[in-house]
Amino acid sequence: MKLISKIALFVLIAISAVLYLSCKKKSPYPSTPAIELRSFEKIPNGTSIDDKGYLTISFTDGDGDLGLDSYDTNPPFDKSSSNYFNYFIRFKEKQNGNFVDITDSLPMTLNARFPRIESKTKNKSLKGYIELEIFINNYESPFDTVEFDVYIMDRALHKSNVISTPEIVINK
Repeated sequence: MKLISKIALFVLIAISAVLYLSCKKKSPYPSTPAIELRSFEKIPNGTSIDDKGYLTISFTDGDGDLGLDSYDTNPPFDKSSSNYFNYFIRFKEKQNGNFVDITDSLPMTLNARFPRIESKTKNKSLKGYIELEIFINNYESPFDTVEFDVYIMDRALHKSNVISTPEIVINK
């Protein structure tokens, strides 16, 4: 009788464990962030010259560690580190039919920091949109067609996939 009770107790515990683990929701997304281009829209400025645009991306992140607080300035997020930013943009111009990355020759960076995003789910996964206002006109260049390569990075320094905007014709 004691052996049967022990077996029944073991079976009951095993079934309970299986039920508990099957009810626990896992993140539907990997821990490395993933992004997609949502939209790009020029911002009218009252002149015939294009200056800025809104770049909107959608994102997912399985472990919910996107964004930086303003006080996140210690290594690896210190100002002298490339990890100070978490939103990265490469600026490319169409020169003689080919896109050329001119990011490093620009007078300023297009990279940015977006704030910490908090999950409202138990599994910490995140899904949403980030809209960023960016400069789109390189006034020192005669070329009028650009595109941008974009990626983000989470606090664990996982780099997302890289996406590209379509060609954007700039009114100079």
